[in-house]
Amino acid sequence: MLPSRAGPAVVEVHDLVKRYPRSDANAVDGLSFAVAPGEIFGLFGPNGAGKSTTVGILTTRLRATGGRALVGGVDVGRDPATARAQLAVVPQHNNLDRALTPRQNLVHHATYHGVSRREAQARAAELLDRFGLAERADRRIEAHSGGMAQRLMIARALTHEPLVLFLDEPTNALDPQTRLLIWGQIRRLRERGVAIVLTTHAMNEAARVVDRVGIVDHGRLLTCDTPENLVRGLAGDAILDLTVTPAPTDDPDALRAALGELDGVRKAERLALPAGPADRRAGAGLPGGVRAGLAGAGGGAALAALAARAGGGGLAALAGAGRLGRNGAGTNGGSPVAGGRGRLRFRLHLATDPAALLGPAVTVLAGRSAAVNAVDVGEPSLEDVFIELTGREPR
Repeated sequence: MLPSRAGPAVVEVHDLVKRYPRSDANAVDGLSFAVAPGEIFGLFGPNGAGKSTTVGILTTRLRATGGRALVGGVDVGRDPATARAQLAVVPQHNNLDRALTPRQNLVHHATYHGVSRREAQARAAELLDRFGLAERADRRIEAHSGGMAQRLMIARALTHEPLVLFLDEPTNALDPQTRLLIWGQIRRLRERGVAIVLTTHAMNEAARVVDRVGIVDHGRLLTCDTPENLVRGLAGDAILDLTVTPAPTDDPDALRAALGELDGVRKAERLALPAGPADRRAGAGLPGGVRAGLAGAGGGAALAALAARAGGGGLAALAGAGRLGRNGAGTNGGSPVAGGRGRLRFRLHLATDPAALLGPAVTVLAGRSAAVNAVDVGEPSLEDVFIELTGREPR
């Protein structure tokens, strides 16, 4: 289960169970996984999946109903005080002491964990410099932005040099520059041998950093592997998204089935349409890395390029008979699709080059008198894996 990293696991979870009083189901239901030194482990799941409860047990805030959890080889249930010395937690929300300066926050935290005051001062200075906070080290917390507070909370967590760092949504609502700095520091911690357990809903962002991912739902581990292996195991090597206006008498399920029968299509599914105009720009809604968005201004050139790879058939079918307007606005009998009413969106998971499927897909749609509104091409992502395993319904 562990990657090839030096040393025994620093986080071990064995058949962990947690049931809250007056609950008829386990919040954590037989969960098992391990994290190696210097590993970044992503623990992902929908709201209410059990990940926060699991982290609560590992950080000694909650007691397990059954099973075992160890941090740094210490059983968190039997010896929570010793376990706490091995770990640090950075919560999602700011819990800094606003009556203290950044430097005082760090020194106070280090001395609380038994670090001498002289060593605490030295560690605080080094961490403040590392996280770009040295110039504001002696200003009151109220003068700091959300990004600075997040950097300070991570720096504070590192003052007693923990073996394991637990991060909850570390880049939520931060600007791109701060996100880059934080992810860079997380990679640096990995190089120093610190194990990191990360929970976040920004899965595609985190996928560039984590070594392995465990996806949980209903308190159980659904899968655990590297992001690359998880994405590779998803149906299809590429994604073709088609937004169409079907004929008034056509059945959406029958249209999806017809697309799914094309050679090279591993799976066809119907998606919900984006809610607003801002989400209808080219490529919007594709959780994967978008290679080409063919709707929107300038979409004609991208469409022509892709259709040319398909031998021109796709271009003729799309451009002819008013099937695709200049800006990706579909037409039906020459009339614009007002406000997107009656539109459907289908996602095709492909085992071949999208260019090879474009012509046949459009031919099927044209044969059923369906107008094409937009075409988007992308690749499967970790978020696609997450949706495949846990479903599309909000929690």
